[in-house]
Amino acid sequence: MADTKSTPNASKLGRPIRRANAGALLRRAHSRRRSFEIEWGIVMSWLQMERKPEPEVMGSEDEVSAYASAAGQKHLDAMDNTFVDQVLSLGAPEGNASGRWLDVGCGPGNIALKVARRCPRLLIAGLDRSRNMVQTARRAASESGLASRAFFQQASADLIPFADGAFDAVFSNSVLHHLANPCKVFEEMLRVLKPEGAILVRDLCRPSRLAYPWHVRWYGRHYSGIMKRLFEDSVRAAYTPEELAGLLCGSGMLKAHIFHDERSHMGFVYRGHSL
Repeated sequence: MADTKSTPNASKLGRPIRRANAGALLRRAHSRRRSFEIEWGIVMSWLQMERKPEPEVMGSEDEVSAYASAAGQKHLDAMDNTFVDQVLSLGAPEGNASGRWLDVGCGPGNIALKVARRCPRLLIAGLDRSRNMVQTARRAASESGLASRAFFQQASADLIPFADGAFDAVFSNSVLHHLANPCKVFEEMLRVLKPEGAILVRDLCRPSRLAYPWHVRWYGRHYSGIMKRLFEDSVRAAYTPEELAGLLCGSGMLKAHIFHDERSHMGFVYRGHSL
């Protein structure tokens, strides 16, 4: 217990000086530090915006129309092109890539068809849970003269209807935040990938609670109507880099590399081993 004594200079201070032994000082310091850690944890927990999952299937006629028409806007077309560049970096130099590649959650087929146009030796398979999305993708492939190299199928990403090791590369854009069981989907991607193949996944990134209003205003400034609402909902449903790292560890892709694309997107690249 601390001792309280009056020292020769106590009268000058107007009060007694409190002295404590080293053990008491350490206990008080530890108590203050622990209190700070608890309070800081509460603050950080509040700042971390809670994830609000979206429906796994986005397939109403209005949503399909919004996604299909949005790709024609200059800004969104440029974003798709950036992802296509990333996809093509998985294989041989542009134009020389060959084999079979899979687009998981292909939507209306915009990205898969862009890849097919730039790599005439590739066969592209796309799958999506939405029947309307798949029908739109098939129609676009036919109108583009790519139906012989780009195939689209209605299927669930957590039960991919292809054999083990069927694809040289697997990619997915803006789908992760829709998935009810991401680890299962990642495991399926690994299953259908050849041992020496590569996986690329890109998605939105969820900001903090304080940053969210600014984030959706700035990065959603090119959207309007239904697409703006879908974007805001998608940001709330997206993961953080730390959460993505946990999902990758849970699915066995420990050597995957997580990347950031400005502050709006993130994703990962996984490369298998060479034979």
